[in-house]
Amino acid sequence: MQLPLTGRREFVARLAGATVGALCAGLPAAVENRWPDERAAGPWLFHADYSLEELRPLVDELAQLQDDLINDLQIEATRESIHVFLFRQKSTYQSYMRHFFPNVISRRAMYIKRRGPGMVFAQHSEELPIDLRHECTHALLHGALPLVPLWLDEGLAEYYEPGQANRSRNHPYQNTIIWRTRLGQVRSLKSLEQLNELAEMGKAEYRDSWAWVHFMLHGPQAGRTELRRYLADIANSSPPGDLSARLERRIDRLPRAFADHFHSWS
Repeated sequence: MQLPLTGRREFVARLAGATVGALCAGLPAAVENRWPDERAAGPWLFHADYSLEELRPLVDELAQLQDDLINDLQIEATRESIHVFLFRQKSTYQSYMRHFFPNVISRRAMYIKRRGPGMVFAQHSEELPIDLRHECTHALLHGALPLVPLWLDEGLAEYYEPGQANRSRNHPYQNTIIWRTRLGQVRSLKSLEQLNELAEMGKAEYRDSWAWVHFMLHGPQAGRTELRRYLADIANSSPPGDLSARLERRIDRLPRAFADHFHSWS
């Protein structure tokens, strides 16, 4: 579904699956067969080639993740179940992805969606909790909304990467952002809104997208209110315009308010 928009820039239809580029038409054939361990939790249908018992706390946490997004962003619950495929060995994971998704650049974890239900794939590693929170955030957003702008999609996924207790503080980006705001070296929201291709998202773009999400969720109340209204317009297929313009109308001297937020946060 493509959302009709007005203005000099439009969303691109690709955004619904921006996280991975080349996508699949539906579930891999392997999902028709039972995996060594499978279970349901919240909107998730887990399939693993090893026991999920050792991941029980993480499975429970991911079941809570949807409630966190609903409470924070005031979006609806995902309209579909989301499959999560987990692999113990890196080699097995890579072989599986090459077989079913030969045109997708392999990473430790990824979210894939086209016409069928959303799918998250991940190899087991020390970073698995972070990887799953990130990719599952993408899955929940695209299960609830017809489109998500690239910068916001990635900024929200970065925000929800840490465990719940560490989202507002102690993020790895926090100290860097505090110093870069003092030097005026954080990208403006307007410039982030121009990003349309995942290849344009480097480390700085992920970091700065996170910073604007943090500002909206923990800065002036008007920021959170406008973010929620913006997402509600998208959900209702009402042209939302640019979020930067909406924030500028609600928050006086937006760049200064952004910088002051992180100065006080330190």
